[in-house]
Amino acid sequence: MTSYPPDECCPTVATPDRHTAHLHLTGDLDHTTADELLALALRQLAAQPELRALHLNCAQVRACDQIGLSALLALHRRTDAAGIHLYLDDRPPALDRLLTVTGTLGPLTSPPGRSGSTTG
Repeated sequence: MTSYPPDECCPTVATPDRHTAHLHLTGDLDHTTADELLALALRQLAAQPELRALHLNCAQVRACDQIGLSALLALHRRTDAAGIHLYLDDRPPALDRLLTVTGTLGPLTSPPGRSGSTTG
């Protein structure tokens, strides 16, 4: 598993209630950080069996590469299968642009069970 570089801040977790968790992301979501984000999110899913909403606050995400996008899609598959709504909150324009260009904006922001195919 990769680790965040010393100048990066690891995601922080807040759990306001047993049905909700918030992960605050900072820095780049890329090949050096994606594994750690996915592992943290999956640990949170296991720690909160009654979870219904997982919010990823993306306001401080500077960049996202294909490995970061892959991690978001993998997390979405897991949350969708569990009936948990994955929210990508406060997306910066660059992340929205990446999701739009790759055809993943709709699937990643749809309610559980409604993501459908990205290829029509």
